[in-house]
Amino acid sequence: MTKLIPDPELERLVEELNRSERAETVVERPPEWPPAQVPSGQPLESLLIEMARRGASDLLIIAGSPPVFRVGGRLIRAEGGPMSGDEIASIAGDLMTARVRERIASHGNADFSLRLARPAGDDDRRAWRFRVNIHKQRGTVAAAIRSLPSEVPTITELNLPPTLADLVKPTRGLVLVCGPTGSGKTTTLAAFVGEINRHEARHVITIEDPIEYEHRNSAAVIEQVEIGRDAPTFADALRASLRQDPDVILVGEMRDLETVSIALTAAETGHLILSTLHTSDVASAIHRVVDVFPPAQQHQIKQQLALSLNAIVVQHLIPQSNGDGRSVAVEVLLATTAVRNHIRNDKLHNLVTEITLGKRAGMISLEDSLVRLVRQGLISVDDARIRSSRPDELESLLRT
Repeated sequence: MTKLIPDPELERLVEELNRSERAETVVERPPEWPPAQVPSGQPLESLLIEMARRGASDLLIIAGSPPVFRVGGRLIRAEGGPMSGDEIASIAGDLMTARVRERIASHGNADFSLRLARPAGDDDRRAWRFRVNIHKQRGTVAAAIRSLPSEVPTITELNLPPTLADLVKPTRGLVLVCGPTGSGKTTTLAAFVGEINRHEARHVITIEDPIEYEHRNSAAVIEQVEIGRDAPTFADALRASLRQDPDVILVGEMRDLETVSIALTAAETGHLILSTLHTSDVASAIHRVVDVFPPAQQHQIKQQLALSLNAIVVQHLIPQSNGDGRSVAVEVLLATTAVRNHIRNDKLHNLVTEITLGKRAGMISLEDSLVRLVRQGLISVDDARIRSSRPDELESLLRT
């Protein structure tokens, strides 16, 4: 039998590691993330309960004004007097950990999610998860809080065209959901993931800042990565996800060159990529992707985008005519051979014509969508006219 000879240097190293581990177990580190649940009795709790009771989508807390709720797309001030900067600072104080303060100091704002404990027997509260943005304005702390429904909506429940379910059937390619801030892009992406989860045995990884909809595994296996908590940046999380055997990757937002570059490559190499852009039409979405890159690379990126793109969905939320919520109008561009050629040759002005010609293939113009909502009695003709980018086409469709 071989006799083991003690190694003093190795034993010293092991002892140092053991001491370090013991020290880590007793040293209390400051929390790097806001509390997962709003403490009971805090002023913020009553505001969030009121927000849920009203069915508000957003709550704005700004010094010099009463709390403001957005209900059905319209702003409604809460009863009572204006809030002072000190009151708001006190409300935000429990949430502003070292990480949040550092983020505000370096970027001017911080995003995170919160959970409100649901009281026993309370069946009326429709939302108890919230996305919080704390920021500064006029030298004071302010907050914008959005309610996050507990259930993932379906495409049907959102009154989206049922043909959108076909966009998540391919096994590779890029699907972009575009629109201005607050147009429901994240909700549509959640519905896409829900569609996969009900019908497809696929591995889905979502990368979000923060996580808004919590998905429970059904047919699919879903992992959800939160920026700041689970990964430092979108690019880092996306790069890591490619080594985790994904079939579908949801990227909450393509914000920078590295993220866009990795997403395009992943879409080409056998992954379905779902993401969002803050653009108001299909042409500007393509411009946004291409313009992220230096001029010397843009020709190559146009070729790569033309090859990897599956579809672009542009959506707008419009207040309903009865004041009860908002309806979504969409424009859908599918990447046909003609569309790919227009992208390669930088003839994006022709995309509107392709949408008109491609209606049988499943493309939808914004005007078609607006007319559908008008005929369903959901929005007024005046609101449809305000949102339309091609008023002559809208008027023609309204007359037919």
